[in-house]
Amino acid sequence: MRADGLVRGDPREEARQVAVLRRADPRLSKFNPLPRILCCDDFDDGINGWTQLIGNYDDDLGQVKPMVRDLRPAQLSNCTFFDVGSHGSVDGVYALKLATRPRAGASCYLIKRLTYAARTIVQVECYFTYKAEANFDPALKGPQQFDGNYHPSESMFGDFTVGNDVCDGADGKRYLCALRYQNTDFEGRFVRKWLYKTSLHATTRMQVRGAPAPEDIHTLRRDDWEEVPGGDFPLCSNEIPTKINWHYLRWQFDLAARRNVELQVNDRVMDLQQVPVPAYSDPYHGLDRLLNVYFDVRTHLPARNFLFLDSVLISADW
Repeated sequence: MRADGLVRGDPREEARQVAVLRRADPRLSKFNPLPRILCCDDFDDGINGWTQLIGNYDDDLGQVKPMVRDLRPAQLSNCTFFDVGSHGSVDGVYALKLATRPRAGASCYLIKRLTYAARTIVQVECYFTYKAEANFDPALKGPQQFDGNYHPSESMFGDFTVGNDVCDGADGKRYLCALRYQNTDFEGRFVRKWLYKTSLHATTRMQVRGAPAPEDIHTLRRDDWEEVPGGDFPLCSNEIPTKINWHYLRWQFDLAARRNVELQVNDRVMDLQQVPVPAYSDPYHGLDRLLNVYFDVRTHLPARNFLFLDSVLISADW
């Protein structure tokens, strides 16, 4: 018996010891994980399994759907900029960089491919920042001019998304949660809202059967997104395209209920339990207990857009 009344083997004592160890580890103490950590990806150690998305094909890469044919691979970056040199990540040298091509509608989409051991709560945490590439072409400037505080590059960044792809198995449901921060519309006007998807994109199998090609990588039509309650707020862009400030993000979803739970961005917490999550009506073979997590970034204008991830921690309560 300890002085505080706890005994060896007591779950409360185990939880206390785990909490002490996590607070003592700088990599973990900046997160708030659920009891079981599935991965803690510090990109100083490498790419850690975050891979480029590619569509399905039958021995011929020409069969890959055009929308996912050129999504760009992962890059390790020390966040080097032309004016300040190497910035580095939150507490290290490298971040994971998602970079689009300088073409309107171009995307970069990275995915972590996992499976699950129990239908329970899963949580994704990360530190992120985003930027449009600095450019010196007057034709690519936004409608508002530099005034010492606002910089035209702020309106050159399109959107980024965090989401999942989950399948209970061939006899269960397949569904995808997706939460998008839309910084601007396709003309460069500010939106600055978190959105959730309201439709499903056509899978390769659906397109083989004659389904129309989707207009958005996540949805059937480009406008199939609705506002997240409480998700109308700007992020910190900090005046010029080479100043980066890191944001904390925590997202929970429930595998048993097939729904989102909540999204936290810095100190703002959004309740997502009433947000609908679309599911496919057909079963899918070969995806038993699928648990994929992804991030993507998309430019709306002919300027490269970047999403940087300092580190990503995925945890669950099984």
